[in-house]
Amino acid sequence: MANMETAELETDLSLFKYDNLEQLPPQYRELEESERTDRIEAALEELGDDVVILGHNYQRREIVEHADFIGDSYQLSTEAAEADAEYVIFGGVTFMAESADIITDDDQSVILPSMEASCPMAGMAEALQVDSAWAEITAAAPDDDIIPITYMNSYADLKAFCASQGGLVCTSSNAHKAFEYAFDKGDKVLFLPDKHLGENTAHRLGMEDEIAQWDPWDPEGKDADEVAESDIILWDGYCQVHERFTADHIAEIRADHPDAKVVVHPECRREVVEAADRVGSTSTICETVENADPGETWAIGTEIHLTNHLQRWHPEVNVLPLCGDACMDCNAMRQIDPNYLTWVLEELVAGREHNVIEVAPEEKELAEVALDRMLEI
Repeated sequence: MANMETAELETDLSLFKYDNLEQLPPQYRELEESERTDRIEAALEELGDDVVILGHNYQRREIVEHADFIGDSYQLSTEAAEADAEYVIFGGVTFMAESADIITDDDQSVILPSMEASCPMAGMAEALQVDSAWAEITAAAPDDDIIPITYMNSYADLKAFCASQGGLVCTSSNAHKAFEYAFDKGDKVLFLPDKHLGENTAHRLGMEDEIAQWDPWDPEGKDADEVAESDIILWDGYCQVHERFTADHIAEIRADHPDAKVVVHPECRREVVEAADRVGSTSTICETVENADPGETWAIGTEIHLTNHLQRWHPEVNVLPLCGDACMDCNAMRQIDPNYLTWVLEELVAGREHNVIEVAPEEKELAEVALDRMLEI
Protein backbone atom coordinates (compact mmCIF):
# COMPACT_ATOMS: atom_id res chain seq x y z
CA MET A 1 0.00 0.00 0.00
CA ALA A 2 1.20 3.51 -0.78
CA ASN A 3 2.21 5.24 2.43
CA MET A 4 2.12 8.95 3.20
CA GLU A 5 5.83 9.39 2.52
CA THR A 6 5.47 7.85 -0.94
CA ALA A 7 2.41 9.97 -1.70
CA GLU A 8 4.24 13.14 -0.73
CA LEU A 9 7.17 12.15 -2.93
CA GLU A 10 4.85 11.61 -5.87
CA THR A 11 3.32 15.03 -5.25
CA ASP A 12 6.74 16.68 -5.27
CA LEU A 13 7.71 14.95 -8.51
CA SER A 14 4.52 16.11 -10.18
CA LEU A 15 5.55 19.71 -9.73
CA PHE A 16 8.09 19.21 -12.50
CA LYS A 17 5.33 18.65 -15.07
CA TYR A 18 5.59 22.40 -15.67
CA ASP A 19 8.74 24.47 -15.97
CA ASN A 20 7.07 27.78 -15.04
CA LEU A 21 7.00 27.25 -11.28
CA GLU A 22 7.09 30.68 -9.63
CA GLN A 23 7.15 31.55 -5.96
CA LEU A 24 5.08 34.31 -4.41
CA PRO A 25 7.04 37.60 -4.43
CA PRO A 26 8.06 38.76 -0.93
CA GLN A 27 5.89 41.88 -1.00
CA TYR A 28 2.77 39.70 -1.20
CA ARG A 29 3.56 37.36 1.67
CA GLU A 30 2.37 39.40 4.65
CA LEU A 31 -0.83 40.99 3.37
CA GLU A 32 -3.63 41.55 5.88
CA GLU A 33 -7.02 40.20 4.84
CA SER A 34 -8.67 43.62 4.58
CA GLU A 35 -5.92 45.01 2.34
CA ARG A 36 -5.85 41.85 0.28
CA THR A 37 -9.61 41.91 -0.24
CA ASP A 38 -9.55 45.54 -1.37
CA ARG A 39 -6.72 44.84 -3.82
CA ILE A 40 -8.44 41.76 -5.25
CA GLU A 41 -11.67 43.66 -5.76
CA ALA A 42 -9.82 46.56 -7.38
CA ALA A 43 -8.04 44.21 -9.78
CA LEU A 44 -11.26 42.42 -10.66
CA GLU A 45 -12.97 45.73 -11.38
CA GLU A 46 -10.09 46.72 -13.66
CA LEU A 47 -10.11 43.37 -15.50
CA GLY A 48 -13.91 43.20 -15.80
CA ASP A 49 -15.21 40.49 -18.11
CA ASP A 50 -11.69 39.56 -19.17
CA VAL A 51 -11.31 37.27 -16.15
CA VAL A 52 -13.39 34.55 -14.49
CA ILE A 53 -12.51 32.98 -11.15
CA LEU A 54 -13.37 29.35 -10.43
CA GLY A 55 -13.50 28.18 -6.82
CA HIS A 56 -13.54 24.48 -6.03
CA ASN A 57 -15.82 23.34 -3.23
CA TYR A 58 -12.76 22.44 -1.15
CA GLN A 59 -11.25 25.91 -1.28
CA ARG A 60 -11.09 28.16 1.76
CA ARG A 61 -13.56 30.97 2.31
CA GLU A 62 -11.10 33.67 1.23
CA ILE A 63 -10.97 32.13 -2.25
CA VAL A 64 -14.60 31.14 -2.85
CA GLU A 65 -15.89 34.56 -1.76
CA HIS A 66 -14.21 35.99 -4.87
CA ALA A 67 -15.26 33.16 -7.21
CA ASP A 68 -17.66 33.65 -10.09
CA PHE A 69 -18.48 29.94 -9.95
CA ILE A 70 -18.21 27.42 -7.11
CA GLY A 71 -18.46 23.69 -7.69
CA ASP A 72 -16.60 20.47 -8.38
CA SER A 73 -13.77 20.10 -10.83
CA TYR A 74 -15.34 19.20 -14.17
CA GLN A 75 -18.39 21.38 -13.57
CA LEU A 76 -16.05 24.36 -13.13
CA SER A 77 -14.16 23.52 -16.32
CA THR A 78 -17.39 23.58 -18.30
CA GLU A 79 -18.27 26.95 -16.77
CA ALA A 80 -14.90 28.26 -17.95
CA ALA A 81 -15.48 26.89 -21.46
CA GLU A 82 -18.83 28.66 -21.66
CA ALA A 83 -17.41 31.98 -20.42
CA ASP A 84 -16.02 34.61 -22.77
CA ALA A 85 -13.24 35.54 -20.36
CA GLU A 86 -9.71 35.73 -21.72
CA TYR A 87 -8.29 34.60 -18.37
CA VAL A 88 -9.54 31.68 -16.28
CA ILE A 89 -8.21 31.70 -12.71
CA PHE A 90 -8.69 28.21 -11.30
CA GLY A 91 -8.86 28.02 -7.51
CA GLY A 92 -8.20 24.30 -7.51
CA VAL A 93 -5.32 21.94 -8.21
CA THR A 94 -3.18 21.15 -11.23
CA PHE A 95 -5.27 18.40 -12.81
CA MET A 96 -8.35 20.63 -12.62
CA ALA A 97 -6.61 23.47 -14.40
CA GLU A 98 -5.41 20.98 -17.02
CA SER A 99 -9.00 19.86 -17.63
CA ALA A 100 -10.03 23.49 -18.03
CA ASP A 101 -7.23 24.03 -20.55
CA ILE A 102 -8.34 20.97 -22.49
CA ILE A 103 -11.92 22.11 -22.98
CA THR A 104 -11.57 25.90 -23.16
CA ASP A 105 -10.84 27.82 -26.35
CA ASP A 106 -7.25 28.28 -27.50
CA ASP A 107 -7.48 32.03 -26.90
CA GLN A 108 -8.29 31.52 -23.21
CA SER A 109 -5.44 31.29 -20.69
CA VAL A 110 -5.91 29.06 -17.64
CA ILE A 111 -3.97 30.26 -14.61
CA LEU A 112 -3.31 28.33 -11.40
CA PRO A 113 -2.43 30.88 -8.69
CA SER A 114 0.12 28.53 -7.10
CA MET A 115 1.85 25.82 -9.13
CA GLU A 116 2.44 23.90 -5.90
CA ALA A 117 -1.26 22.99 -5.73
CA SER A 118 -0.69 19.44 -6.89
CA CYS A 119 -3.16 16.68 -5.91
CA PRO A 120 -1.43 13.81 -4.03
CA MET A 121 -3.83 11.21 -5.44
CA ALA A 122 -3.18 12.33 -9.02
CA GLY A 123 0.53 12.04 -8.20
CA MET A 124 0.04 8.39 -7.24
CA ALA A 125 -0.45 7.47 -10.90
CA GLU A 126 2.27 9.17 -12.93
CA ALA A 127 2.38 8.37 -16.65
CA LEU A 128 5.74 6.53 -16.68
CA GLN A 129 4.63 4.43 -13.73
CA VAL A 130 1.36 3.55 -15.47
CA ASP A 131 3.15 2.68 -18.73
CA SER A 132 5.31 0.17 -16.87
CA ALA A 133 2.33 -1.30 -15.02
CA TRP A 134 0.32 -1.56 -18.23
CA ALA A 135 3.01 -3.74 -19.78
CA GLU A 136 2.92 -6.08 -16.78
CA ILE A 137 -0.88 -6.19 -16.55
CA THR A 138 -1.44 -6.89 -20.23
CA ALA A 139 1.25 -9.58 -20.11
CA ALA A 140 -0.57 -11.22 -17.19
CA ALA A 141 -3.80 -11.42 -19.22
CA PRO A 142 -2.66 -11.63 -22.86
CA ASP A 143 -5.97 -12.96 -24.18
CA ASP A 144 -8.12 -10.24 -22.60
CA ASP A 145 -9.00 -6.81 -23.89
CA ILE A 146 -8.33 -4.47 -20.96
CA ILE A 147 -9.99 -1.04 -20.95
CA PRO A 148 -8.41 1.62 -18.70
CA ILE A 149 -10.59 4.15 -16.93
CA THR A 150 -9.14 7.09 -15.08
CA TYR A 151 -10.95 9.17 -12.52
CA MET A 152 -11.15 12.88 -13.32
CA ASN A 153 -8.65 13.38 -10.48
CA SER A 154 -5.67 12.55 -12.69
CA TYR A 155 -3.22 14.34 -14.92
CA ALA A 156 -3.85 15.01 -18.60
CA ASP A 157 -1.18 12.53 -19.70
CA LEU A 158 -3.02 9.72 -17.90
CA LYS A 159 -6.29 10.78 -19.51
CA ALA A 160 -4.48 10.71 -22.85
CA PHE A 161 -3.07 7.24 -22.11
CA CYS A 162 -6.55 5.90 -21.37
CA ALA A 163 -7.87 7.31 -24.63
CA SER A 164 -5.02 5.72 -26.58
CA GLN A 165 -5.94 2.31 -25.14
CA GLY A 166 -9.66 2.61 -25.86
CA GLY A 167 -10.55 3.91 -22.42
CA LEU A 168 -12.11 7.00 -20.95
CA VAL A 169 -12.45 9.38 -18.01
CA CYS A 170 -15.13 9.32 -15.32
CA THR A 171 -16.34 11.46 -12.45
CA SER A 172 -17.47 10.15 -9.08
CA SER A 173 -21.07 10.50 -10.31
CA ASN A 174 -20.77 8.51 -13.54
CA ALA A 175 -18.08 5.93 -12.67
CA HIS A 176 -20.63 3.09 -12.87
CA LYS A 177 -21.60 4.15 -16.39
CA ALA A 178 -17.93 4.28 -17.39
CA PHE A 179 -17.50 0.72 -16.12
CA GLU A 180 -20.52 -0.42 -18.13
CA TYR A 181 -19.11 1.30 -21.22
CA ALA A 182 -15.75 -0.42 -20.71
CA PHE A 183 -17.27 -3.86 -20.27
CA ASP A 184 -19.24 -3.36 -23.48
CA LYS A 185 -15.93 -2.73 -25.24
CA GLY A 186 -13.62 -5.22 -23.51
CA ASP A 187 -13.11 -7.97 -20.97
CA LYS A 188 -11.47 -6.23 -18.02
CA VAL A 189 -11.24 -2.77 -16.47
CA LEU A 190 -8.12 -1.14 -15.06
CA PHE A 191 -9.32 1.69 -12.84
CA LEU A 192 -6.98 4.49 -11.76
CA PRO A 193 -6.00 6.12 -9.48
CA ASP A 194 -8.59 5.83 -6.65
CA LYS A 195 -9.06 2.29 -5.35
CA HIS A 196 -11.91 3.29 -3.02
CA LEU A 197 -14.04 4.82 -5.77
CA GLY A 198 -13.25 1.76 -7.88
CA GLU A 199 -14.27 -0.66 -5.14
CA ASN A 200 -17.46 1.24 -4.36
CA THR A 201 -18.34 1.24 -8.07
CA ALA A 202 -17.71 -2.51 -8.31
CA HIS A 203 -20.11 -3.05 -5.40
CA ARG A 204 -22.71 -0.86 -7.07
CA LEU A 205 -22.51 -3.11 -10.12
CA GLY A 206 -22.59 -6.33 -8.09
CA MET A 207 -19.00 -7.15 -9.08
CA GLU A 208 -17.35 -7.00 -5.65
CA ASP A 209 -15.99 -10.55 -6.08
CA GLU A 210 -14.24 -9.68 -9.35
CA ILE A 211 -11.58 -7.32 -7.96
CA ALA A 212 -7.78 -7.51 -7.99
CA GLN A 213 -5.57 -4.74 -6.64
CA TRP A 214 -2.42 -3.48 -8.33
CA ASP A 215 0.12 -1.96 -5.97
CA PRO A 216 2.76 -0.14 -8.06
CA TRP A 217 4.88 0.43 -4.94
CA ASP A 218 5.26 -3.28 -4.12
CA PRO A 219 7.14 -5.17 -6.85
CA GLU A 220 6.81 -8.46 -4.95
CA GLY A 221 3.13 -8.08 -4.15
CA LYS A 222 1.68 -8.31 -7.65
CA ASP A 223 -0.19 -11.54 -8.41
CA ALA A 224 -0.37 -12.22 -12.15
CA ASP A 225 -2.82 -15.09 -11.63
CA GLU A 226 -5.16 -12.81 -9.66
CA VAL A 227 -5.04 -10.24 -12.44
CA ALA A 228 -5.79 -12.90 -15.03
CA GLU A 229 -8.77 -14.21 -13.05
CA SER A 230 -10.33 -10.83 -12.12
CA ASP A 231 -12.53 -8.54 -14.20
CA ILE A 232 -11.62 -5.34 -12.33
CA ILE A 233 -8.08 -4.24 -11.50
CA LEU A 234 -7.83 -1.37 -9.03
CA TRP A 235 -4.78 0.87 -8.85
CA ASP A 236 -3.59 1.35 -5.27
CA GLY A 237 -4.17 5.09 -4.98
CA TYR A 238 -6.38 7.06 -2.64
CA CYS A 239 -7.38 10.50 -1.37
CA GLN A 240 -5.66 11.25 1.92
CA VAL A 241 -8.63 13.35 3.07
CA HIS A 242 -11.31 10.75 2.40
CA GLU A 243 -9.33 7.71 3.50
CA ARG A 244 -9.16 9.27 6.95
CA PHE A 245 -12.85 8.59 7.62
CA THR A 246 -13.79 5.33 9.36
CA ALA A 247 -16.97 3.50 10.31
CA ASP A 248 -16.13 4.37 13.93
CA HIS A 249 -16.58 8.04 13.08
CA ILE A 250 -20.11 7.31 11.88
CA ALA A 251 -20.89 5.28 15.01
CA GLU A 252 -19.61 8.11 17.21
CA ILE A 253 -21.67 10.73 15.37
CA ARG A 254 -24.82 8.64 15.75
CA ALA A 255 -24.11 8.05 19.43
CA ASP A 256 -23.69 11.79 20.06
CA HIS A 257 -26.47 12.87 17.65
CA PRO A 258 -29.11 10.11 17.42
CA ASP A 259 -31.10 11.99 14.79
CA ALA A 260 -28.10 12.64 12.55
CA LYS A 261 -27.86 11.37 9.00
CA VAL A 262 -24.53 10.87 7.27
CA VAL A 263 -23.53 11.70 3.70
CA VAL A 264 -20.08 10.77 2.42
CA HIS A 265 -18.03 10.98 -0.74
CA PRO A 266 -17.45 7.76 -2.75
CA GLU A 267 -13.68 8.27 -2.35
CA CYS A 268 -14.21 7.02 1.23
CA ARG A 269 -13.41 3.47 2.32
CA ARG A 270 -15.99 0.79 1.56
CA GLU A 271 -16.89 0.35 5.24
CA VAL A 272 -17.71 4.07 5.49
CA VAL A 273 -19.89 4.06 2.38
CA GLU A 274 -21.77 1.02 3.67
CA ALA A 275 -22.46 2.70 7.02
CA ALA A 276 -23.56 6.07 5.58
CA ASP A 277 -27.12 7.11 4.78
CA ARG A 278 -26.14 8.65 1.47
CA VAL A 279 -23.09 8.69 -0.80
CA GLY A 280 -22.29 11.06 -3.62
CA SER A 281 -20.08 13.68 -5.22
CA THR A 282 -19.48 17.11 -3.76
CA SER A 283 -22.48 18.33 -5.77
CA THR A 284 -24.63 15.59 -4.25
CA ILE A 285 -23.40 16.50 -0.77
CA CYS A 286 -24.25 20.16 -1.37
CA GLU A 287 -27.70 19.26 -2.72
CA THR A 288 -28.34 16.99 0.28
CA VAL A 289 -27.84 19.86 2.72
CA GLU A 290 -29.59 22.38 0.48
CA ASN A 291 -32.70 20.16 0.34
CA ALA A 292 -32.67 19.23 4.03
CA ASP A 293 -35.53 20.37 6.25
CA PRO A 294 -34.77 23.06 8.83
CA GLY A 295 -33.49 21.47 12.02
CA GLU A 296 -32.17 18.31 10.35
CA THR A 297 -28.68 17.17 11.29
CA TRP A 298 -26.27 16.02 8.59
CA ALA A 299 -22.73 14.82 9.21
CA ILE A 300 -20.49 15.42 6.20
CA GLY A 301 -17.75 12.99 5.18
CA THR A 302 -15.58 15.07 2.91
CA GLU A 303 -13.00 17.87 2.98
CA ILE A 304 -13.50 20.22 5.91
CA HIS A 305 -13.74 23.47 3.93
CA LEU A 306 -16.85 22.23 2.12
CA THR A 307 -18.39 21.32 5.48
CA ASN A 308 -17.57 24.83 6.71
CA HIS A 309 -19.13 26.37 3.60
CA LEU A 310 -22.32 24.34 4.08
CA GLN A 311 -22.51 25.48 7.70
CA ARG A 312 -22.38 29.12 6.54
CA TRP A 313 -24.65 28.70 3.52
CA HIS A 314 -27.36 26.73 5.36
CA PRO A 315 -27.55 27.89 9.00
CA GLU A 316 -31.04 26.35 9.29
CA VAL A 317 -29.46 22.87 9.02
CA ASN A 318 -27.21 21.40 11.68
CA VAL A 319 -24.12 20.56 9.61
CA LEU A 320 -21.37 18.58 11.35
CA PRO A 321 -17.93 17.38 10.24
CA LEU A 322 -17.99 13.59 10.35
CA CYS A 323 -14.74 13.23 12.26
CA GLY A 324 -14.96 16.41 14.30
CA ASP A 325 -11.71 18.26 14.93
CA ALA A 326 -9.78 15.42 13.28
CA CYS A 327 -11.19 16.22 9.83
CA MET A 328 -8.58 17.35 7.32
CA ASP A 329 -8.34 20.04 4.74
CA CYS A 330 -6.80 19.20 1.38
CA ASN A 331 -3.09 20.06 1.59
CA ALA A 332 -2.99 20.67 -2.17
CA MET A 333 -5.93 23.09 -2.16
CA ARG A 334 -4.27 24.87 0.75
CA GLN A 335 -1.52 26.01 -1.62
CA ILE A 336 -3.97 28.37 -3.32
CA ASP A 337 -3.34 31.06 -0.76
CA PRO A 338 -5.41 34.25 -1.28
CA ASN A 339 -2.16 36.20 -1.42
CA TYR A 340 -1.33 34.23 -4.57
CA LEU A 341 -4.71 35.21 -5.99
CA THR A 342 -3.93 38.86 -5.29
CA TRP A 343 -0.58 38.54 -7.06
CA VAL A 344 -1.77 36.85 -10.27
CA LEU A 345 -4.69 39.27 -10.61
CA GLU A 346 -2.56 42.38 -10.15
CA GLU A 347 -0.02 41.01 -12.59
CA LEU A 348 -2.79 40.52 -15.17
CA VAL A 349 -3.77 44.16 -14.69
CA ALA A 350 -0.13 45.02 -15.47
CA GLY A 351 -0.27 42.83 -18.60
CA ARG A 352 1.78 39.92 -17.24
CA GLU A 353 0.62 36.28 -17.08
CA HIS A 354 1.99 33.89 -14.47
CA ASN A 355 1.47 30.18 -13.79
CA VAL A 356 -0.31 29.46 -17.06
CA ILE A 357 -1.34 25.81 -17.44
CA GLU A 358 -0.84 24.52 -20.98
CA VAL A 359 -1.34 20.86 -21.83
CA ALA A 360 0.89 19.61 -24.66
CA PRO A 361 -1.07 19.50 -27.96
CA GLU A 362 -0.87 15.72 -28.49
CA GLU A 363 -1.87 15.02 -24.88
CA LYS A 364 -4.62 17.60 -25.13
CA GLU A 365 -6.12 15.99 -28.22
CA LEU A 366 -6.13 12.50 -26.73
CA ALA A 367 -7.34 13.64 -23.31
CA GLU A 368 -10.24 15.36 -25.02
CA VAL A 369 -11.12 12.04 -26.67
CA ALA A 370 -11.28 10.41 -23.22
CA LEU A 371 -13.52 13.23 -21.98
CA ASP A 372 -15.74 12.99 -25.06
CA ARG A 373 -16.22 9.26 -24.45
CA MET A 374 -17.34 10.10 -20.92
CA LEU A 375 -19.84 12.61 -22.26
CA GLU A 376 -21.21 9.98 -24.65
CA ILE A 377 -22.37 7.89 -21.71
